[in-house]
Amino acid sequence: MMEKENDPNRKLNDWHYSRRKFIHVTSAGLCGLALKSASASGLAEPLITLKAGSLKANENTNLIGAYGQWASKSTKTKLPSLSFRKKEWTDIEAWRKKAKEQVLERIAMPDLGGTPKVTVHKKYLYDGLQIEEISWQLPYGKPTEAIVLKPANTKEPLPGILAFHHHGADKYFGKRKITRTSDSQHPHVVNSQQNYYDGFAWANEIARRGYVVMVPDAFPFASRRVMLQDVPEHLRKGLNDNDPENIDNIEAYNDWAAKHEDVMAKSLFCAGTTWPGVWVAEDLKALDILCSRDDVDADKIGCGGLSGGGMRTVFIGGLDSRIKCSVCVGLMTTWEDFMLNKSYTHTWMSFVPVLPEELDFPEILGMNAPSPALVLNAEQDGLFTLPGMKEADKVLQEVYKKAKAPEHYKCSFYPGGHKFGREMQSEAFNWFDRWLK
Repeated sequence: MMEKENDPNRKLNDWHYSRRKFIHVTSAGLCGLALKSASASGLAEPLITLKAGSLKANENTNLIGAYGQWASKSTKTKLPSLSFRKKEWTDIEAWRKKAKEQVLERIAMPDLGGTPKVTVHKKYLYDGLQIEEISWQLPYGKPTEAIVLKPANTKEPLPGILAFHHHGADKYFGKRKITRTSDSQHPHVVNSQQNYYDGFAWANEIARRGYVVMVPDAFPFASRRVMLQDVPEHLRKGLNDNDPENIDNIEAYNDWAAKHEDVMAKSLFCAGTTWPGVWVAEDLKALDILCSRDDVDADKIGCGGLSGGGMRTVFIGGLDSRIKCSVCVGLMTTWEDFMLNKSYTHTWMSFVPVLPEELDFPEILGMNAPSPALVLNAEQDGLFTLPGMKEADKVLQEVYKKAKAPEHYKCSFYPGGHKFGREMQSEAFNWFDRWLK
């Protein structure tokens, strides 16, 4: 059947095709496309190429030209100052305490007070699961909304999982990206789940295996997004918040929100914090709420997610000892790979000033060693280089080996582009079962 010109599903398919074309484009170790902005979904002209097996900086193969060699040397002449791989660190508890203190200082996490009061808006059964729609109010912004899923008719406390949604150049949606709560889904969500998760709502799938799964909206997505009515007229570009579920309006909002990231990042710096700091602060409140539930075994808590959800997994999985098991999908490389090759494929949400001098990116997740950690990578993921992903794997192997728990860490590489497909989900779910049940 021929698609109509004004068919909303055609618009969605075109949008996701452009996104997929970028994140699947790498083959034979080459990447030649960039996003319009740090998180926009459009395509730009070829920017760089990178030979497989190499992170070497020179004027022709890095993002900052002649400055690349200098910047690379500044990070590679020695191990980061707080790296557990350094010989002087022999006591993992002492290292972990110092490393976590330093990360918390660098991300400048805002103080959000105690555990917020939770409001339960709806509770119902769907497809064998009991589902709750809840919210809580933080000291700023609109209430954070979350979805909680667990098997129906369970009576004993279950292990809990804090499930993080992806970024995907889509700030209009959050928790809905990885959940399904009725037979009727927004077509945008249907396409997103097909493209990133092989058509599955992975939070539902893992809940069915015997978990209480909480999926909160991240800052600034969905219920936590910036409302157009709250910014100056000259920044709105004629947009408003009317008819928000309309596909044209969603696309317009996501395009606007991508361009607004520079403003948000600069404003957070001026406020004395960072984007990862805000994410961590809000995710820790969600973790507090999950652990406080009567139906959750607070000694068996895991976390995981794809892409932006993987980045949140790195920080929460590394910083909080309540996390006993983590699964990072599609967000693992080194700071040098970001710096020389791939910072342009990522949002402002990934970066922390000064921290790369003290810990490499994978060592943030490694701070919770020997707590089990699984990393899932895609070999043709256009958001990273394959050498960068392999170097990060080597770093974490060394951390867990020194922590005397090499079997508590695993990294797997899958063919294809940036996604958390069914085969990857199966490995992730088995990992949770192994360590939380």
